[in-house]
Amino acid sequence: MASNSSRRSFLLASAAVIGAGAFGLSRLAMADYPETIVGVPGKVKIRKFADDGTDLGEVTVDKVVKSEDEWRKQLANAPGTIAQQGTTAFIVTRQEGTEYPGTGPYAESFDAGLYRCICCDNALYTSKTKFDSGTGWPSFWQPIAEENVVHTIPQQGGYKVSCALCDAHLGHVFNDGPQPTGLRYCMDGVALRFIPSPVNKPA
Repeated sequence: MASNSSRRSFLLASAAVIGAGAFGLSRLAMADYPETIVGVPGKVKIRKFADDGTDLGEVTVDKVVKSEDEWRKQLANAPGTIAQQGTTAFIVTRQEGTEYPGTGPYAESFDAGLYRCICCDNALYTSKTKFDSGTGWPSFWQPIAEENVVHTIPQQGGYKVSCALCDAHLGHVFNDGPQPTGLRYCMDGVALRFIPSPVNKPA
């Protein structure tokens, strides 16, 4: 799995040419993906989960759609270690950018809990399927529910993964993960929000 440590090697290489740090990331994302993902209206079936991981069943809901300005404002204070003026989460989720490996949150965290979409709170992954991929990005061998994520166009040797509820770009999935699935959902940490398991929370 270490051989795939640069899951988006062409993006990182291009960013190095354009400029180092978050400014390189921002400019690369803006140049390569000029259209902001605001969301596509419609209905979607997802599986809802409580913060403690309890399965609340499948529901049909309206997709979350917001304007570019609304997404920018919402994500302005989202976590991100390479953010400049709070733009990293916006660039990653709404413009298909990427965070540099080892810079985002959760890559080295293995506390028990639930991972939700930073944009819409859709449940995406659980710590029970998280593993150390050695890549610098949080990795999982399956989503919490297949209905909650969407695999779209092939990219960089894998498939782009988006949130089913709000169309946020989350990362990519590859066929070099551990059993039982053999998959590696390699996610951008800034696209996720971690909810600690109640047993891990201070009394």
